[in-house]
Amino acid sequence: MSLAAYSHALAAVAYSIFAISLLRGGLAQTNNTAAQLSFTAAVFISAAWALASLAAQLTGNVPLVIGGGLLDLARYAAWLVFAFMLLRPAGPRQRSRSITLIGLGAIAVVAIGVLVTAGALGTARPGGLARNVPLASLALPVLGLVLVEQLFRNAAEASRWHTKPLCLGLACIFLFDIYLHSNVLLFGRFDADSVTIRSAVHAVPVALLYIATKRHADWSGSFQVSRDAAFHTATLMLVGAYLLVISAIGYYVRYVGGDWGGALALALLCVALVLLALLLFSGTLRAKLKVFVGKNFFRYRYDYRNEWLRFTSRLAADSSPREVGGLVVRGLAEILHSPAGALWYRDTNGAHLIQAARWNAPRSSASEPVDSPFARFLHEREWVVDLDEYRAHPDRYAGAQPPAWLADNAQHWLALPLIVADQLTGIVVVERPHAALRVDWEVRDLLKTAGRQAASFLALMHATDALLEARKFEAFNKMSAFVVHDLKNIVAQLSLMMQNARRLKDNAEFQEDMLTTVENSLDRMRRLMLQLRSGETPAGVSSGVILPPIVERIRAAAFARGRAIEVQVIDPVVTRGHAERVERVLGHLVDNALDATQPTDKIVLTLAREGSHAKIVIRDTGQGMSPEFLNNRLFKPFSSTKVNGMGIGAFESRQYIQEIGGSLAVESELGRGTVVTVLLPLMDSARHGEPELYSAK
Repeated sequence: MSLAAYSHALAAVAYSIFAISLLRGGLAQTNNTAAQLSFTAAVFISAAWALASLAAQLTGNVPLVIGGGLLDLARYAAWLVFAFMLLRPAGPRQRSRSITLIGLGAIAVVAIGVLVTAGALGTARPGGLARNVPLASLALPVLGLVLVEQLFRNAAEASRWHTKPLCLGLACIFLFDIYLHSNVLLFGRFDADSVTIRSAVHAVPVALLYIATKRHADWSGSFQVSRDAAFHTATLMLVGAYLLVISAIGYYVRYVGGDWGGALALALLCVALVLLALLLFSGTLRAKLKVFVGKNFFRYRYDYRNEWLRFTSRLAADSSPREVGGLVVRGLAEILHSPAGALWYRDTNGAHLIQAARWNAPRSSASEPVDSPFARFLHEREWVVDLDEYRAHPDRYAGAQPPAWLADNAQHWLALPLIVADQLTGIVVVERPHAALRVDWEVRDLLKTAGRQAASFLALMHATDALLEARKFEAFNKMSAFVVHDLKNIVAQLSLMMQNARRLKDNAEFQEDMLTTVENSLDRMRRLMLQLRSGETPAGVSSGVILPPIVERIRAAAFARGRAIEVQVIDPVVTRGHAERVERVLGHLVDNALDATQPTDKIVLTLAREGSHAKIVIRDTGQGMSPEFLNNRLFKPFSSTKVNGMGIGAFESRQYIQEIGGSLAVESELGRGTVVTVLLPLMDSARHGEPELYSAK
């Protein structure tokens, strides 16, 4: 007995034992599920195929050879039906539709294979095959392998344990046959060794299939195919069928066209590939295919999880309030496979709805009053208005009265209200989709839910935009308060200087200090006006700030006011920051000491080095502050112990000192005075430790 006979015998024994075990286990009884019955049928037909092949090998009988080939196709049909049954939807209505379509597809594929194989076996020499048989034979295992891949991809996580041996077993069968028939297409003949051991290779998966039945006998609940998987599978099958048809036409042209056959076949192939690319990138074709799959393979039209995730990610794609309107329109249009749409939103006065965003739609100047009959209809009923239905049956929308700019445009298809907090904020108008779509309860419910989400998102973005504007105004007002505070200090300083000028006009030192003070005051006022005009913090580059000259200018300004302060420069330290702002902060702290003391009280300013910081201490023997004010109100804006004070200086001073890495501490006692300690980072310390925080002029 030849090796091929042993191979057939091994397959016959393996499948026969497996079939008997299924009978004894009850899987073949009529009360089992369709998937179980199709699995059992595939095993029995495989056993019959192996037995017929063994008999044909031993006897050489032609009818047995033909019968073995037909049984081979029949077992393929059974395995394909089993795979399709596992991938079918769960709903009874969609199940019947899908079974019909699946059955027709499988019957068509198998019928072609039967006719081609039967014709080839009836007309060819013994052991030969017609040239077009391998192409059809290759289509069956390729289709089977695609289905196996979809089975494993869509298996629930909990069912992967018993799904794996099933998929491995079927994949072994299909992969070997793909290899076998690919050799025929490449070399024009079967590989003798592959044909000899084919039955034995097909017997190997029996063990895996047996393990799968032991792990899980109820195949019906193991798989749940997603819409994307169904769509891509349908696309792959259509592309495969298209390529098979083109190949058959090319084959016919090549062998019938004579001398021009090869050139015509190549031209046909190029045209077919270009046409295929156009079809694959066609939005209309994709939309129609998705509608077809949704209507015929699933109970519900939409995969709500995917639709919601896609819509939410679309809204979150851009955080700009000016862009989010277009994203809302696009997200709602994509749900309906619509190519365009526009958003009418409330204007700044809130009295009209105007076009605020659009996606692939023309610009429109049309507006709709928020108190119009159409707006009230949308607000009160929250209906999705089908404009085609309104044009055909206006009585179904009694009281709606869509405006002429909306109803008279044939491209406008649906009008969806956007409602937040019982207020109509906008209307989304969607144009006609690529594929005809019936607006039923499912479409309306999905659009209403998505519309509420979109309206809330739009309201949130507009509220965020308003909050940002309010913060800008707040920052401008705060900056204005700082500028006014500084101007007040400058005016007070100049006023005191003018009062002392009458008394000390003949004092040369006073005159020199007065000129310096006036010059500095003018320079400071120019910078403050520039800051007020630009709305920004004082310009300049953070650099080294030499503190002794600043301390000297502060002493001179106090002397110009007729007050003397004691200055002790122990270390000529250098800090970093903006020289003007550092001088303004220290000057403000000295001004506070001057305001809190009498001319007979003492004020001492000490400048020294403490570790990696410059230490400025301002001591006075003035009136001091209460613990309550010191702990709760000192650094709060608009809190001051002065009659004419604004309460801005201390807040601004501490804020800037903290910005440049320093600290401000205050100790005070009523009737005994105040001690203010300022620590500023040294320039040489920053140069070694934080070079990125400063730059030299």
